[in-house]
Amino acid sequence: MHATARLILASASPRRRELLTEIGAAFDVVVAQVTEHEDPQLDPRVMVARNSALKADWVAGRHPEAWVLGADTTVFADRHALNKPADLEAARAMLRRLSGSTHTVFTGVALRNAAQGVSADLGVATEVVFKNYDDAVIETYLSRVHVLDKAGAYAIQESGELLVAERRGSLSNVVGLPQDEVRELLTRHGVLR
Repeated sequence: MHATARLILASASPRRRELLTEIGAAFDVVVAQVTEHEDPQLDPRVMVARNSALKADWVAGRHPEAWVLGADTTVFADRHALNKPADLEAARAMLRRLSGSTHTVFTGVALRNAAQGVSADLGVATEVVFKNYDDAVIETYLSRVHVLDKAGAYAIQESGELLVAERRGSLSNVVGLPQDEVRELLTRHGVLR
């Protein structure tokens, strides 16, 4: 696939950059200077949709001729969003909470082109089943993976075999950007051909 128009990724996430590169997109990165909504009581689909739109709109307002892609991901367990942990104690608490349970990873994606008046949004959900594990496994995981910048305090692609029993749905969505859905969105709008 080839890019046919300037695309900007409105995200600092190295994982999103890798996933977008893998689908053949050429893009620049402009990190949106916004404060994300991280209300754990808010419906996670609404929260990630708002945050992805907030990022895309901020960058599109400054680069009106470009196509801008924003994304936001959260982990939803026991009717609560588990965003990025504040510290290692919060990470340990999240990993204990997820042990032996099924949670859902929600990602919101927003595509904007201010000059063309395009505003397209989508949401993707993936279920992840975690093994039953103890504190020793948590400590091993934390010694291997930097988790403070990861929703739910884990990265499925980094030593995920310690935690994950099963996944139902898109792996790339759990990593941070649902590739199939994003490829289709960009192709539909002529950003990729």
